Amino acid sequence: MSTTPAQARRSPAERVLAFVERVGNRLPDPFFLFVYLFAALAVITTVVAACHVTVTVPGTAQPVAVKGLFTGEGVRFLLSKLVDNFVTFPPLGNVLVMLLAVGLAERAGLLEAAVRAVFSRAPRWLLPFAVSLVSFQAHVMADAGIIVIPPLAALVFRAAGRHPVAGAIGGFACVTGGYGAGTLLGSYDALLSGLTQKAVTVVPVAVQPQVTMAMNWFFTAAAGLILPFLGAWLIARVLEPRLGPYTPPDGAEEETSAALTPVQRKGLRRAAIVLAVYVAVVAVAWLLPGSPLRGENGSLINSPLLTGLVLVLFLAFAITGITYGITTGTITKPGDVPSMMAEAVKDMAGYIVLILAISQFIAVFTWSNLGTLLAVRSAEFLQSVHLTGFAGILAFVVLVSVLNLFITSGSALWSLVAPVFVPAFMLLGYDPGFVQAAYRIGDSATQIITPLSPYLFVLLTVLRRYEPDLRLGTLIARTSIFVIPFWVVWVALLAVFYFGDIPFGPGVHVHLPR
Repeated sequence: MSTTPAQARRSPAERVLAFVERVGNRLPDPFFLFVYLFAALAVITTVVAACHVTVTVPGTAQPVAVKGLFTGEGVRFLLSKLVDNFVTFPPLGNVLVMLLAVGLAERAGLLEAAVRAVFSRAPRWLLPFAVSLVSFQAHVMADAGIIVIPPLAALVFRAAGRHPVAGAIGGFACVTGGYGAGTLLGSYDALLSGLTQKAVTVVPVAVQPQVTMAMNWFFTAAAGLILPFLGAWLIARVLEPRLGPYTPPDGAEEETSAALTPVQRKGLRRAAIVLAVYVAVVAVAWLLPGSPLRGENGSLINSPLLTGLVLVLFLAFAITGITYGITTGTITKPGDVPSMMAEAVKDMAGYIVLILAISQFIAVFTWSNLGTLLAVRSAEFLQSVHLTGFAGILAFVVLVSVLNLFITSGSALWSLVAPVFVPAFMLLGYDPGFVQAAYRIGDSATQIITPLSPYLFVLLTVLRRYEPDLRLGTLIARTSIFVIPFWVVWVALLAVFYFGDIPFGPGVHVHLPR
């Protein structure tokens, strides 16, 4: 087949991305992807069970047999557990509870006002860092952050006499490339920890690891403070100089100001005061001797506060959102609060449907013992090729980075890899919190350039206000400058935590306790 001159002029990177787009477009919707995987799993488990395959988990004496779904026992399991598999799936409850509060704060206007406050107060020379820093915390807004940050960043860049396209692309790259980072905890942390909690049950271990929303907090906070400096440098020193001086297109509409109104500033002040009081009360209650928020023997780490962090964060977002809404008038009556929460749940309807398929897939994967078999065999393979140290986890990051180009849903991708790799690395002695931290790198860095991300096209629409002839290929080329630097620095940070045996979160180290 001959190639056109345009195709012949494509760079290697552009050809790779074109290949990713072609392959990715052939993948089914994530819901049907898991439906097909479930059907394949049912057949595979039945065939393997018919061959009487067993596996012995290291440290145990009793072998376990693989069970088939197309058997009497399998049919009974599915009939009796289908609803329970869905409603008790850990990520479902945690994510929905978090989203109720975050959605309330977003619809009350608090989150956007907070972003505007940071952007509008930053001096011209500091704008790239302000955009980068805020973007690395924007995962608390869930996917709304990917939509809100770029146009606001473009607005403040243009108001300061800088190139608006640099602000928008920089904001987008830092939100997506740093989605797994940040000093703040949000629904993404609840999602990952819930899926990890299911994955650790695939194989029995001597000491059950602690799985909480905060299990990667120290690592993500470090990344959320270090990577913004890199993001700011790339925006100011690499991206913006390549764009040249900005000339508004003919007929461009006048932009509105990013500054806050007096009532919005008043609402932010009151919300900040309420949040400070709330944090102080929780901290004092946690530190008091004999407090019910402490764990056994007065432990601060293995405590109800950390295991129940979803409720603590829910109340933080809810009370600050309500305070801001009442002050600014976005909340005028009690009924507005549940209405805003209901709107937030509507946005998650697709996620709830997806969880129906994912929960059944993981439940059968675990019940059939096929997950145990694959985990044990994977651990044995890693040992046989001597990928049991940092090289093994690095290979895992590379795998996730590649898969993330094709499967852009973080929940779908972690649902696929966690049931195999979390228990496999656990059998090698690694804490699931460490594995989850490594996953965050691969799930974020390549999200910046995948042409399968719908938000890339949202960004393209925003940028065409400033550059009407901008094409997708040019946009991807501009965003690609962030990928390798983010990936390398983030992996280097992972290495520092690994070789320094620094906790990834409260009570979470590289290795499982012996």
